[in-house]
Amino acid sequence: MDPLEIARWQFGITTVYHFLMVPLTIGLGILVAVLQTMWVRTGREEYLRMTKFWGKLFLINFIMGVATGLVQEFQFGMAWSEYSRFVGDVFGAPLAMESLLAFFVESTFLGLWIFGWQRLPKLLHLGCIWMATLASVLSAYFILVANSWMQHPVGVEMIDGRPVMTDAWAVFTNNTALVTFPHTIFGAFAVAGGFLIGIAWFHLYRRRKAGIDTVDAQGHVMVGEDTSQGAGRDKLDHTVWLKSLRIGAVVAMVAFAGVAFSGHAQAQLMFKQQPMKMAAAEAACHDGTGFSVLTIGNLGGGGATTCDDVVAVFELPGLLSFLANDNFTTEIPGVNTLLPQYQEKYGTHLPDDPMYGERAGQEINYLPLMEVTYWGFRLMITFGGIAAFAALVALWVVRKGTVPENKWISRLAVFGILAPFGANSAGWIFTEMGRQPFVVAPNPTMDGSVDQVFMYTAAAVSPGVSAAEMLFSLIALTAVYGVLAVVEVKMIVRYVRGGVPSAMPELTASPPGEDDDDTPAGDGDVLAFAY
Repeated sequence: MDPLEIARWQFGITTVYHFLMVPLTIGLGILVAVLQTMWVRTGREEYLRMTKFWGKLFLINFIMGVATGLVQEFQFGMAWSEYSRFVGDVFGAPLAMESLLAFFVESTFLGLWIFGWQRLPKLLHLGCIWMATLASVLSAYFILVANSWMQHPVGVEMIDGRPVMTDAWAVFTNNTALVTFPHTIFGAFAVAGGFLIGIAWFHLYRRRKAGIDTVDAQGHVMVGEDTSQGAGRDKLDHTVWLKSLRIGAVVAMVAFAGVAFSGHAQAQLMFKQQPMKMAAAEAACHDGTGFSVLTIGNLGGGGATTCDDVVAVFELPGLLSFLANDNFTTEIPGVNTLLPQYQEKYGTHLPDDPMYGERAGQEINYLPLMEVTYWGFRLMITFGGIAAFAALVALWVVRKGTVPENKWISRLAVFGILAPFGANSAGWIFTEMGRQPFVVAPNPTMDGSVDQVFMYTAAAVSPGVSAAEMLFSLIALTAVYGVLAVVEVKMIVRYVRGGVPSAMPELTASPPGEDDDDTPAGDGDVLAFAY
């Protein structure tokens, strides 16, 4: 067993799992802040109910995200000490800023928001959720600055074999970070929009199934209510879910448009900064202009290092050139053209250096695993398109005020929550796997001295950690994360099924119309809203 491969699996599993929570935390947090703003401005109770219900789910996801995110930085020292030593001077600043925002500003103001209901003035309380969510957005930017430097190192000088930051402004305004940030934020809104659609659809369907809401001969909704157990399923409850669904649909469609435009800009940079990654993503073995819709052959490496047996079954002429250069005629270099260039520039074998251990002298394969990059790129686009189409359909379906009384369509709507999560995960896997064999990719757009700032993944792993130790940590962390996944899903399902009363238990005990803002949640228990 190779410790390097085990370390890569460990980091991949824990990072992808953690990233499932990041976009929902960012996107849903901002939507909760907007909903509370609408409540403060209008005083309308449906916005209060929406704020508390979606805020409950936001908190569950945030807490799990913090718990799983801590492991990422521990892994740098445990499994990737050589990498940490190499990038430490550059990563110190952005990671310090991220930590201050995530663990000081974000956590402090979120705590004030949780415990400040009926205790802080409305405007001050509203400011707390805005501070917490904006801090999470800035925190994401600093993480992306660090990651973007790995994709495109700038603002450094090599001193004693290590990059030392000489231009902080260049690092923090790296053009890779500037295009990756909006792409990530729009992706977060796509996740939040799909989340609102699926859950709101579920509750509107339950109201139809229970006979609370009916439709007339023209299909328009006739809103009813069931107040036998309080105000949890009154007419205002219908308004909560209908507005949530419509807001989610609009947000999801706008987010998809933003993802598409920002993704186009990001792809154009990738063609310049990491041409092999994009060639592998297109299975573009030979120079050309066509975008591969379907390619077959050996995409997994080995014989695919020269692409001799990779065949494009169907491609769109000129589209690849448009993605890279905004025209339809410029040929894009393929794998067979790029491989000799990489070998000439960066060598054909790993250096004979003790840091590589048994891997010293091995031949370097500059072609990423095309099965991952090719299908990851397409899954990202496909899942994103499905989510956007589903949002459009949902907006059309509820134009008359409710959803169809069809359990299969409703189940599909709930499972549709997963599509934007899949798009985000596929995009990150493509981005990170496509950088191989580098953990810090070289910057081909800079002069020869700076161009040598790169690090092979084979040199990044901790030399003092054995395969057995790495395997134990992989199994242990995967098991813990599996348990956390079960806990989070069960908690979210529990509170989703409970509806608004799960976040506002006073609705099941108070007469309809009672002013919620004057009654502490859970009969005075300040932890009732948080937990």
